[in-house]
Amino acid sequence: MPAMLTHPKIDPVALQLGPLAIHWYGLTYLAAFGLFMLLAHLRLKHQPYASLQGPGGWSRKDIEDMLFLGVLGTVVGGRVGYCLFYKPEFYLANPLQILFIWQGGMSFHGGLLGVIASQVWFARSRGRPFWQVMDFVAPCVPLGLAAGRVGNFINGELWGRAADPALPWAMVFPQSGTGVPRHPSQLYQFLLEGVLLFILLWLYARQPRKMGQVSAFFLVGYGAFRFIAEYFREPDSHLGVLALKMTMGQWLCIPMILGGVLLWVWAETRMEPAPRGAVRPR
Repeated sequence: MPAMLTHPKIDPVALQLGPLAIHWYGLTYLAAFGLFMLLAHLRLKHQPYASLQGPGGWSRKDIEDMLFLGVLGTVVGGRVGYCLFYKPEFYLANPLQILFIWQGGMSFHGGLLGVIASQVWFARSRGRPFWQVMDFVAPCVPLGLAAGRVGNFINGELWGRAADPALPWAMVFPQSGTGVPRHPSQLYQFLLEGVLLFILLWLYARQPRKMGQVSAFFLVGYGAFRFIAEYFREPDSHLGVLALKMTMGQWLCIPMILGGVLLWVWAETRMEPAPRGAVRPR
């Protein structure tokens, strides 16, 4: 039998300062927010945003405000989404447990809805088209998702399904309570939903697109890559495989993909409005 890899069981606490414990997972969130700031500043140099800067237009201050609102939407939406999508009976019976976010339990799809809600508020407060805002944000997100998957791997959570022991990168996760070699699905998601989606989306967004099409590309791209990755990720133990032998994650990806396709078609066929927020010539 070939030698199998074993998850190194990394201490989830990166740094202990007296009673204060800094966790690796928290650091990956900070890395995600830092990557967003970096990419968003680069995004300001892209069209149409480069030509929409000036008094009343896009600025670096917008990035800070979008990040603050996005973080709030991610945390609130991610937590509420997890409670509603994955354990509704438990949290309806124990509503105060929803607030115990340190016990774990976040949903990407819930976080996405929270981010959308936060950016609706941002767009209205600035008097800008919502899809212009979302097209700005979308390419800055995947590398942050990749950072989160690194955190999942460090914690040894969300491990993959059983794999052929002959697979060179099959890995035993002691946290699973078994010695079964598994797919390191966190790394698959890191590569697919994070790195690959970022490269494709960043390149796609650099070309002239109709308003809403960059957001549509994100929805379809993430939904498709996550749908694929779910075939290698162990289903949640309390849910298992649902109808049509699909996981909850796959079922949540279907409306993402369909919504992305419809959004792209709508954006392609609609009349492109004059951009708001542009600097008017004097």
